[in-house]
Amino acid sequence: MSSSDKPLDTLADFPAIPAGWAYLDTAATAQKPRPVIDAITRAYGETYATVHRGVYQRSADMTLAYEAARRKVAGFIGAGSADEIVFVRGATEGINLVAQCWAGTQLKAGDRILLSMLEHHSNIVPWQMVAERVGAAIDVVPLTADHRIDLDAMARMLTPQHKLVALAHVSNVLGSVLDVRPATELAHRVGAKILLDGCQAVPRVAVDVTAIGCDFYVFSGHKLYGPTGIGVLWGRPELLDAMPPYQGGGSMIDRVTFARTTYAPPPGRFEAGTPHIVGALGLAAAIDYVEGIGLDRIHAHETALVRDARAALATINSVRLFGPDDAAGIVSFAVEGVHPHDVGTILDEGRVAIRAGHHCAQPLMEALGVDATARASFGVYNGPQDIEALVRGVERVTRIFG
Repeated sequence: MSSSDKPLDTLADFPAIPAGWAYLDTAATAQKPRPVIDAITRAYGETYATVHRGVYQRSADMTLAYEAARRKVAGFIGAGSADEIVFVRGATEGINLVAQCWAGTQLKAGDRILLSMLEHHSNIVPWQMVAERVGAAIDVVPLTADHRIDLDAMARMLTPQHKLVALAHVSNVLGSVLDVRPATELAHRVGAKILLDGCQAVPRVAVDVTAIGCDFYVFSGHKLYGPTGIGVLWGRPELLDAMPPYQGGGSMIDRVTFARTTYAPPPGRFEAGTPHIVGALGLAAAIDYVEGIGLDRIHAHETALVRDARAALATINSVRLFGPDDAAGIVSFAVEGVHPHDVGTILDEGRVAIRAGHHCAQPLMEALGVDATARASFGVYNGPQDIEALVRGVERVTRIFG
């Protein structure tokens, strides 16, 4: 057995996961490994200072570390330059930034935006806000029978009136993986720009924005084993350069007078105020941790867990599974006659933590014909024992509810 084939054995790296607790809510937020916690503690406790402004040595050192984190992110997702990386609070802010500063200035009445049925609310509501303001319309791509974005339908729906396509790289509910290169080519064929929501993709599969050919890509640090409050917007440099600022304040300026203000070039133009310095350093540590394991190994590990979990749950007659068999790290299911919140509560009694609800994807729930689902999502710290605990808990649910 080669090192790449060996099962992951990382549980000891995660101090917040006690023995016997099955944490299966990684799609919501990942637990943090010790190297990330240590990086954050060191930054606050030993090396902390502001960035970009101080002339003293510690500030200069912290500035170097902060910008090194930006370069690390750029390399991690295959960006051409660190200047293409904008630090934001999370994917939600990244999408809103593009909605306000690109779509809000480029779209006009009669233009169209294309989304899919499985999008997170964060990749729906910002576009609705812009569409309402400028008079644009939104179209929605349906799903295939196995709950993937239907690219054939997308090809039929796209017209030259579509100026923006915004899709999830990996569904936060179904774990279905978008074939991103064909999707990008379809959007560009009609002259549309395409944004990809990579929140669930970046922790699980290798991402190369240059190879994908998209125009914008967003993700959140806390789903990548990093801290909350830090995320990334990647954009093509010519698009970022043409976009107006998102917020006004310190750092994003070139020169300020009461008569007129000129703005810094990207990425500084979009990073008003004191940034989340320690968050960026924590994100860099998380990338180091993930790269140390290898995304290919992580994906293989989570794919095996999904396969085994689906197979085990499928043996329970009252369980309905959603999503494709090869989902990336996520299994959504329902127990007949039992609300997912009750499923989650009973599982919690057995020390199994899952998500239960609409997962900020209410249109998808309606398309699936349910109000909510139970969702188990895996990370590098999960193993067969967690699947066993999950299945025992679901079997207990069926006994309690008859």
